[in-house]
Amino acid sequence: MESANQGLLADAMTDVPVDNAARGAAPEGLTLAEEEELRAELAKVEEEIGTLRQVLAAKERHCGELKRKLGLTPLDGLKQNLSKSWHDVQVSNAYVKTSEKLGEWNDKVTQSDFYKKTQETLSQAGQKTSAALSNVGSVISRKLGDMRNSATFKSFEDRVGTIKSRVVGSRENSTDGLHSPSGAGDKPPQDNTPF
Repeated sequence: MESANQGLLADAMTDVPVDNAARGAAPEGLTLAEEEELRAELAKVEEEIGTLRQVLAAKERHCGELKRKLGLTPLDGLKQNLSKSWHDVQVSNAYVKTSEKLGEWNDKVTQSDFYKKTQETLSQAGQKTSAALSNVGSVISRKLGDMRNSATFKSFEDRVGTIKSRVVGSRENSTDGLHSPSGAGDKPPQDNTPF
C-alpha cells in the first residue's frame, strides 16, 4: 500500500508544470534579470567544464599512448611516485627533526656508563661462551673417536660389513637379477643369526 501511495505522489509531481513563478520568487536580494543572468553564466560554466573534461580525457589517452610507445609501464610510474614520495618524506621537517632527535638519543645512550658496562659484560660473556662451546666440541669429537676405536664398535662394524658382503654377494650370484630372501637360487640358506 505504501508503494502505491509513493507511485501516486510521483505521478502527481510529474504533472505539475515548473516555471519561474512555481519555483518561487527570485532568491533574496536578486532581481529576476540578475537571476536570469546568473543562470546563463552557470550554464556557460557547466558547458566549459564539460569541454575541459573531454580535453582532459583526450590528453590522458594521448599520454597513455606515449608511455606505451616508450615502454613505460604503470609499475614504472608507481616506482617513480614512491621514490618521489620517499624523497619528500626525507626532506620534510618532521623527518629531519626526528632523525636529529634519534641521533642525540643514540649518542646519549652509547655514552652512558650503564651502556658501556653492559657492552663489556656481554662481550666477556660471548668470549666465555665461545670458549666453552669450543671445548665441548673438542670433547665430543675425542669421545666419538674413542668410541669408534672401542671393541664394541669394531664388532658392530665387522657385522655390518659381513651383512653387506652377503647382500652384495647374493645379488652378484643371482642369475635373474631378483633377490630371494633365503639367498640365491640353489644355494642353501646362510646363517641369519641376529647380532
